Amino acid sequence: MLPVLDLSVAERDPSSFRSALREATHLYGFFYLTGHGVPNSDIAEVLDSAREFFALPQDAKDEISQLNSPQFRGYTRLGGELTNGTVDWREQIDIGPEREVVDGAEEYWNLQGPNQWPSALPALRSTFEKWDRSLSAVGLRLLRHWAVSLGAPENTFDAAFADKPATLIKIVRYPGNETNPQGVGAHKDSGVLTLLLVAPESEGLQVESENGDWIDVPPLPGAFVVNIGELLEIATGGYLKATRHRVSAPPPGTDRISIPYFLNPALDATVPVLDLPPELDRRGVDADPNNPIFSTYGENAWKSRTRAHPDVAEKWHGIVPTKGVAAQ
Repeated sequence: MLPVLDLSVAERDPSSFRSALREATHLYGFFYLTGHGVPNSDIAEVLDSAREFFALPQDAKDEISQLNSPQFRGYTRLGGELTNGTVDWREQIDIGPEREVVDGAEEYWNLQGPNQWPSALPALRSTFEKWDRSLSAVGLRLLRHWAVSLGAPENTFDAAFADKPATLIKIVRYPGNETNPQGVGAHKDSGVLTLLLVAPESEGLQVESENGDWIDVPPLPGAFVVNIGELLEIATGGYLKATRHRVSAPPPGTDRISIPYFLNPALDATVPVLDLPPELDRRGVDADPNNPIFSTYGENAWKSRTRAHPDVAEKWHGIVPTKGVAAQ
């Protein structure tokens, strides 16, 4: 089982919490987080809202099809996303910060713009805008603890998130399936960190261990599953590793609801590379020619979005992406 960290411990024993945080993400890249302060009522509200959306008729969901959005926002039908060039068996909504389109945008600046919201479920917008504020606060607290645990000032990462952070929320449903076992294929996340909420009894997440085995990560009531992304791997010279993970499709007659929250900096931000204490050996950033890791967040995000949604990339941006890893 993955380590379980209690964020409330950081208030009374910050040194102990920071040591556990550093070691969990050095060894696994993943951990469970309890004591985060997000009320159970808010957790229930977002899960209920997700269920309400996926229960809508197909035409009501297709009203906000991602094919309408140059910014890759909105609803993706079953089979509409790829990882490693293979179809993922899930349906989902992508929600980002609500901002104006960038005039004359090129490449990753095309990711900034408005969301699409379902007219049949008007409360979904306020529910998930509130969720964004709550989880951003949790994520930034974790980043400050990480910084100190790695021998850096507490505010080391603050500047990258100070102006227009490019956060991303996915609301995901994996329906039961026996013909396509890939809920989402093995990948790393392209940003800084991910806070994942999983509905009770929604199994299927697996994390790759250092020796290549796959570790099951069942839901833990009231906890988030937290993992680091590629930018923290860069920031620490590989001391912290972005870990590959995947989701298996659930059995027929069941489904899986999960809501990952990706805490990402501004599109044009780079995270600082830390000067680690000598006792923390850098292992080096993974070098994969099929999945290059960029230091600027927007380049990582553009890579993953265009690979995961080639139909949107071709329709709006005239690109036919090459086969590769979709990192979100």
